[in-house]
Amino acid sequence: MDFLFSSAYAQAAGGAQPNPLVQFAPFIIIFFIFYFLMIRPQKKKMEEEQALLKNLKKGDDIYTKSGVLGKIVGLTEKVVTMDIDEGNKLKVLRSQIGGLSEKIFEVVKKDK
Repeated sequence: MDFLFSSAYAQAAGGAQPNPLVQFAPFIIIFFIFYFLMIRPQKKKMEEEQALLKNLKKGDDIYTKSGVLGKIVGLTEKVVTMDIDEGNKLKVLRSQIGGLSEKIFEVVKKDK
């Protein structure tokens, strides 16, 4: 690409080439903005979710990403069996667990 722009720089600046670091500075700045505002928080959220899924145990009150609340009665590597209401059991993929339901109820108590 340098062969396309070299003559244009020579005509505009009288033969002086601008510093390449100055040319790429806006791209570097935009990359850092994307990293700190989008990539880093998403990575942190994924790590927290993986830690939660790894530490699930029987008896935990959980909710799924679709909004179903229940208590864990069985666990395998990929499937969680939830008791959703007095003996009604539901099997869901472990990856679809949204979190512990006590966090939802803490937010409701703080709002009141």
